[in-house]
Amino acid sequence: MLMPLICMIIIFIKIDSKGPVLFKQKRVGIHKSHFYVLKFRTMKVDTPNDIPTHLMENPEFYITRTGRFLRKTSLDELPQIWNIFLGEMSIIGPRPALWNQYDLIAERDKYGANDVPVGLTGWAQINGRDELPIELKAKLDGEYVKKIGLRMDIKCFFGTIISVLKKEGVVEGGTGKLKVDEIENKTESEEKADK
Repeated sequence: MLMPLICMIIIFIKIDSKGPVLFKQKRVGIHKSHFYVLKFRTMKVDTPNDIPTHLMENPEFYITRTGRFLRKTSLDELPQIWNIFLGEMSIIGPRPALWNQYDLIAERDKYGANDVPVGLTGWAQINGRDELPIELKAKLDGEYVKKIGLRMDIKCFFGTIISVLKKEGVVEGGTGKLKVDEIENKTESEEKADK
């Protein structure tokens, strides 16, 4: 079903910039094991590797025109269906950290979030994504671990569709823009609504 869309993306990537269509990057999976996540390439081939986008001085310089669209719509993540098929990822779970994002990995340890399968999308993604500071991202991943189950996964799945359609939470070269109290208030309201 996705093949026509995948073929279109491949053509646009090839027309837009030189280099491979796919990009692979070492990430942290369940129990802090390492694997290579697959993505459609959204940046130029001379982009520094293994540096989170929010730590780059000028990430906009490296992102291609097609890449900008793919990142906004999260279509760059489509190849991770292969990672899911291989059992390295799940559909829902904490997003896999870069192997050298030691601060995020350490924070997730506090909440047991390194001991569940990583996912294509998760609770943190629908509650701020790139706008979240590391501490809050890890805390939200911990909330997911506490409430893990079918109901939580359904909430994350449909929340992701809404976030992608609204293009929420995508901040190139920035993280931690969303205030902690904003997220906590939103989470409290959702908990009350669930009761």
